[in-house]
Amino acid sequence: MAEKQKNVLGEVLEQCGCDPMTGYFRDGCCNTDAYDRGSHTVCAILTDEFLQFSLSRGNDLITPRPEYDFPGLKAGDSWCLCASRWLEAEAFHCAPPVKLSSTNIAALERVDLEKLKRYSHQQMH
Repeated sequence: MAEKQKNVLGEVLEQCGCDPMTGYFRDGCCNTDAYDRGSHTVCAILTDEFLQFSLSRGNDLITPRPEYDFPGLKAGDSWCLCASRWLEAEAFHCAPPVKLSSTNIAALERVDLEKLKRYSHQQMH
């Protein structure tokens, strides 16, 4: 990935989170490519409600998995979520806030920009 990817605002994609290290490529950004079938493109600030929802859907993001160098996530962590999982959580009224500047423009293939803007962490403060 020589070229910087863009965010949903059409600007250079900003870092999502490095503690823990997130992203499909574990580079701290919600970069994506054709191999990223889940489209890990929505930079979210996780909530307990979302983490429990994800667990109920069969995706345990809470439990540490040292064999995958995965520390387990907690509320307040920034994480690149699959666009379809974020959209599913939104339908169940438990979508976490998003960082628009760190959400990849590719997320717009699955999620409407206006919907993402309603969940912007800047709007929610």
